[in-house]
Amino acid sequence: MADNKKEQERAELHRTIWSIADDLRGSVDGWDFKQYILGMLFYRYISENITNYINQGEIAAGNTEFDYATLSDDEAEQAREDLVTTKGFFILPSQLFQNVHKNASADENLNETLEAVFRAIEASAQGSASEDNFKGLFEDIDVNSNKLGGTVAKRNERLVKLMNGVGEMKLGNYQDNTIDAFGDAYEFLMGMYASNAGKSGGEYYTPQEVSELLTKLTIVGKTEVNKVYDPACGSGSLLLKFAKILGKDNVRQGFYGQEINITTYNLCRINMFLHDIDYDKFDIANEDTLVSPQHWDDEPFEAIVSNPPYSIKWEGDSNPLMINDPRFSPAGVLAPKSKADLAFIMHSLAWLATSGTAAIVCFPGVLYRGGTEQKIRKYLIDNNFVDCVIQLPENLFFGTSIATCIMVLKKSKSENSTLFIDASKECVKVTNSNKLTDDNINSIIDTFVARADKDYVSRLVPNSEVEAQDYNLSVTTYVEAEDTRAVVDITALNAEIAEIVARENKLRTEIENIISDLENSLTEK
Repeated sequence: MADNKKEQERAELHRTIWSIADDLRGSVDGWDFKQYILGMLFYRYISENITNYINQGEIAAGNTEFDYATLSDDEAEQAREDLVTTKGFFILPSQLFQNVHKNASADENLNETLEAVFRAIEASAQGSASEDNFKGLFEDIDVNSNKLGGTVAKRNERLVKLMNGVGEMKLGNYQDNTIDAFGDAYEFLMGMYASNAGKSGGEYYTPQEVSELLTKLTIVGKTEVNKVYDPACGSGSLLLKFAKILGKDNVRQGFYGQEINITTYNLCRINMFLHDIDYDKFDIANEDTLVSPQHWDDEPFEAIVSNPPYSIKWEGDSNPLMINDPRFSPAGVLAPKSKADLAFIMHSLAWLATSGTAAIVCFPGVLYRGGTEQKIRKYLIDNNFVDCVIQLPENLFFGTSIATCIMVLKKSKSENSTLFIDASKECVKVTNSNKLTDDNINSIIDTFVARADKDYVSRLVPNSEVEAQDYNLSVTTYVEAEDTRAVVDITALNAEIAEIVARENKLRTEIENIISDLENSLTEK
């Protein structure tokens, strides 16, 4: 019954989102417009979040008729300092989404009103512990952009539609909802636009099922971790899978990530708030992970997951500091300047706790190419850091049909071997793409845990054999693919051919006789 209610709520939410997007796109590119919908969704979320927080406190104190949204700004102002300390931000009643929305259609200066509100929310965190988590959050929601319309009137008309659409979303009360409504709305929007745009603005969207597999690989045998980390975190969907699967309180010290793209970085921080992760439980940095790593002085991470950008360029050996960087120097070489994939692997290994697990999506080339990439693989295998390599099905990711892999890293393995899993058939076809089902994910995890040889599926390979194969880590090198071609019985086939030939000869003789009879009858006439 609960599952049915959950699906009904989710379907209704998705219909509303689709309707807003359908109504508003056209003049604005879908991928760009995503920023506006998500930004407005965030604005509504934090307005309701702070209102509910204050109301619950007052109701618990016996003030049952209290409603923060109806207070005057002067009355509310006295609570500012306390709320910034506890929630990380403050919003005056007049600035709440519900109150601005109520007057939106009559506000000829709605764009200015919204801009002032967004600035005030960001400013409320200035000088406090939450400043970094709120700074620039509304930067990509440019209410004065020509993308919204050529005139102020046109822009405001679309902003009213946007507020109406987001305001009509049935997100309910947090306690009553069986779905993580705000977070689910965010994920649906990201998935909807990613499937249309593939990757855009440097953002690589990881399908939810792949996120779930990566998360489950890193927490085998654990009910909690100290913290989770993604060195190329995008919009944060991978990090937040831990909150869903383990429960956010079981990620004791919080969610950490680094993202180079400013727009995606802002979306990631918004996503944290939408999933009810408090400002003191996440730390997302906006820098180039490979050149300017953040969190280097933090306690190492027990869980690392990532789907880093594939084969991007980086400074590599053109930067003389890189070869002495403690993340890369142990291998003695750097990943090629044109292919940073293994630099992300080495970075993740350096940030990994002794008892931790990292699961990272890789393109196939990094598993078999020669040169410095082979030398890095040699370092990883000789030091027994590669726990498992999993071959995934093709067509899993938006924007590429290539069959990717997952490399699982550990620093404390019990045996000097590497597990190879062929999961290329673990999927179902959905339109033009493949998708991992719960059964597929569970099957892969079961094989990962068993660490046993299974025909056509998995093999636990001594590292000496990997060395003998020149440190080739391709799954097909070690796991034989099943031959699904039909077995042909040569004797039966030959007998069938002989029968066909005999029948053909008989037919030929009969035809010749018919022709001969026709010719004779014509001659007699």
